[in-house]
Amino acid sequence: MPDVASSASKPQLNAVFTSVQAHLHDLIVPLWQGPGWNADLALPYEALDADHRPLSPQRYRAMACARQLYLFASLIGEPSADFAPERAAALFRSLQRHFHDAEHGGWFYSIDPHGKPLDKRKDLYTHAFIIFACAHYWAKVREPLVESVLNAALEVVAERFATDDGLYEAVLERNWSSLKSGPLQNPLMHLAEGFLATLAVREDSTVQAALLALATAMQVRFIDRQHGVMLEKPLGAVDNWFEPGHQFEWFFLLASTDVLRHTPLYASLARAFAYAEQKGVDKLTGAVSSMLALDGTVRDGTQRIWAQAEYLRALTLRPGSEAVLQHQLQALQQRFLHHKGWNECLDASGVVSRWDMPSTTPYHLATCYRGLSDYLG
Repeated sequence: MPDVASSASKPQLNAVFTSVQAHLHDLIVPLWQGPGWNADLALPYEALDADHRPLSPQRYRAMACARQLYLFASLIGEPSADFAPERAAALFRSLQRHFHDAEHGGWFYSIDPHGKPLDKRKDLYTHAFIIFACAHYWAKVREPLVESVLNAALEVVAERFATDDGLYEAVLERNWSSLKSGPLQNPLMHLAEGFLATLAVREDSTVQAALLALATAMQVRFIDRQHGVMLEKPLGAVDNWFEPGHQFEWFFLLASTDVLRHTPLYASLARAFAYAEQKGVDKLTGAVSSMLALDGTVRDGTQRIWAQAEYLRALTLRPGSEAVLQHQLQALQQRFLHHKGWNECLDASGVVSRWDMPSTTPYHLATCYRGLSDYLG
């Protein structure tokens, strides 16, 4: 990274942070109140094009609804966000109305453009985000129904997805029969995030035990012994790889709580952070590559905004990173944010390669900015 330590300062960071936070609140959030909102279904469209027109809907996912629930729940109580409670309540109702499976329990993956169940399978990624969103929403409103849904999601994950080794199946059939999917890194990471959100709002010994068991199992099944990186598939799987963005995301989760900071998994991800930074982050531009082979060679050099946001957030918990943090915040602002929204993806050379703006991305920006806000005090 450039040696900008002499110019890095909290006032400068504050100035840039104020600008990007205003960009979220004044531009991005209104997109999902207006053109990104399907009032008939009370759901966000999956994506907007570069001119703020909804892409022709093929589906609506429960996970996208949950991420938007988190976004608007996070705004409850903000002085200029008096709209947030009503929108969060609408999203919470839609999550139950459109996606809950009254016959078998749990939540469908997606519905079709007319509101009928489309992909009826039960996937861990969806349920993890329901836990995460409901925990945050309940922290704001303390309504019994919200805690009831949170408890139902935690229960179904423990009873249906859990395996004997502390891990969880990635996908099951609608009736919970096995698809032999096995565990996958990304859903498990977001499950850990959901557990942490739950523990942040209440004491829960069962959830804490599940979180620690998950961390232990991830260390055994997913951590490459040479570099400490978190693999996308279990050790020994064919055609495995790692993603720098996920190393940074895991590091933040582990470093953010005393529950996990002293685990072997945290030690591994501290090593993985350094390796991912060395091999997967461009020292001049700050670009984070998408996929790397275990030897550090780039398999996919696409630069995704979520990975940029996760690197930035992780730096807030990495001692001695203020100069790099300032550099990365400016890189996010200059390379990914613009007056009409954001660039979802750049190619390996930095040219915009994806022009649409998914409804799921503001979650990454909101969690990133929350981490920055905590860091700046």
